[in-house]
Amino acid sequence: MKKIWLAFAGIMLAFSVSAATFSDGQQYTTLDKAVPGAPKVVEFFSFFCPHCYDFERTYRINQALEQGLPKDVKLTRYHVDFLGGDFAPVVTQAWAVAMALGVEGKVVDPIFDGIQKSQTITDPASLKAAFIKAAGISSEEYDAAWNSFAVKALVSQQQKAAADFNITGVPSVFVNGKYQVNNAGLDTSSMNNFVADYVNVVKYLVAK
Repeated sequence: MKKIWLAFAGIMLAFSVSAATFSDGQQYTTLDKAVPGAPKVVEFFSFFCPHCYDFERTYRINQALEQGLPKDVKLTRYHVDFLGGDFAPVVTQAWAVAMALGVEGKVVDPIFDGIQKSQTITDPASLKAAFIKAAGISSEEYDAAWNSFAVKALVSQQQKAAADFNITGVPSVFVNGKYQVNNAGLDTSSMNNFVADYVNVVKYLVAK
């Protein structure tokens, strides 16, 4: 019994130390006004944003979050329209298609690479071609989803959320509709430390 108690005390102490390392204004900030009904964990990003590219292709923050979060907590990702000019809303709608079809994981890297690395995605036609190749769907399936009510609703949902959170920069991650992860306040001594810090602060805020 004593061993069990000591082990439990050790766990509680470890949690207390971990929790003490995260503070409002440092690793995260509390919003002045909470956003009711927001996803538990939501990331705003843009396929045109170099920092978002690094988060996705270099740091793999999103994959780390998906693996590190509790099983009942989903990472929701919304695309924003304020980067990329007139092409941005088209890409937002394509991301809504990915969400509706459940193929986000298949298309995210090819779209990022096509827009920022190879620059082979420059218009709706090249975006569609890259999408259907990565997702393994037909042109007809893409068009049907593109014109569906569900996708139009998802586009509006992304745009409304960006307005509700007053998004002015990406990538931005929010938890429980009232906390924002402060990327600049995390451990940048190494890539692994940064990723671990990111996951841990989000987990801490989810439970807060």
